[in-house]
Amino acid sequence: MDNAPFAAPQATLVDKPIATVLVVDDTPENLTLMGSLLREHYLVKVANHGEKAIKIAQSGTPPDLILLDIMMPEVDGYEVCRRLKAAAATRDIPVIFLTARSDPDDERMGLALGAVDYITKPISPPILLARVNTHLALKATADFLRDKSSYLEREVAMRTLEVQAIQDVTIMAMTSLAETRDNETGNHIRRTQLYVKTLAERLRHHPRFEHVLNDRMIELLYKSAPLHDIGKIGIPDSILLKPGKLTVEEFEVMKTHTTLGRDAIEEAERRLGMRVAFLSVSKEIAYSHQEKWDGSGYPQGLAGDAIPVSARLMAVADVYDALISKRVYKPAFSHDQACSTIVRGKGTHFDPDMVDAFVDIAEDFRSIAQKYPDPA
Repeated sequence: MDNAPFAAPQATLVDKPIATVLVVDDTPENLTLMGSLLREHYLVKVANHGEKAIKIAQSGTPPDLILLDIMMPEVDGYEVCRRLKAAAATRDIPVIFLTARSDPDDERMGLALGAVDYITKPISPPILLARVNTHLALKATADFLRDKSSYLEREVAMRTLEVQAIQDVTIMAMTSLAETRDNETGNHIRRTQLYVKTLAERLRHHPRFEHVLNDRMIELLYKSAPLHDIGKIGIPDSILLKPGKLTVEEFEVMKTHTTLGRDAIEEAERRLGMRVAFLSVSKEIAYSHQEKWDGSGYPQGLAGDAIPVSARLMAVADVYDALISKRVYKPAFSHDQACSTIVRGKGTHFDPDMVDAFVDIAEDFRSIAQKYPDPA
């Protein structure tokens, strides 16, 4: 038995991929010369005219660097460089002009077109190799950073989607919990979401609202609307599910659902340890959607513009849906009856401009209600 100590296998070094250099020149002797000089260090491709060079650069195996002559028939080097830099697939390939034209204006033109270097003939082989090596190293670094940036962008996008999904699931879970206590349905939640979004989009260019109702805010309104009655979780069944009219005392208890909703969302914010935009909007809606334009609402008796825009929008949506929905204590109103009620509340219950916008899009509300009816 061999008593020699066990030798661990040596790691195998993976060779760095050989860079590809494309030499573009219409003179065969120059192509031969450059090929012999570069081939010891790089994979060399050659093109004897501009169109062929562009075709190679746009192929599935593009070069890592291009040495480009200027004086060529039909398509000169300037035009080749211009077209390469204009195309997304080839704009990041470094181009070095290798030319007999030594006028400073020619060099200025080449660099202005996007070339990374300008070398005049006759060349010094060591200097040429050093410059090629330098620009290939710079390209490798740029490619690495570009790939890393793309990876990070994908990661950020994925994380953003995850956060949005968590928000949506949180809202739906809280809303479903509220539905188990109330006689309203999931379709009520869906309808009011769409009413609020539709009304907000109608008002987004109105002088009074354009500073508030941007794309981000409308999305937050849409996400937050389902939590408008989350506070009803805290109302006793004897009041929440009562088939008849509430007494004065019972109604006072029912009114506390706005404060209970705000407090629940504030507690969620406190536990989270940070402010989240959709929770802030949800809190506004939950707390203030029962306020009225003339100050006769609750819980604070706010009036006019003191009522948050989000809550004013929710008030129109919520009342319309309550009117057209059948409840144990009332029959469903027709669409026209509900619209008439909203119009009568202009300037007393509702923001006048929101009522005008509602009238303009009342048919959209009807369509939403028809698309998401309550179960028979």
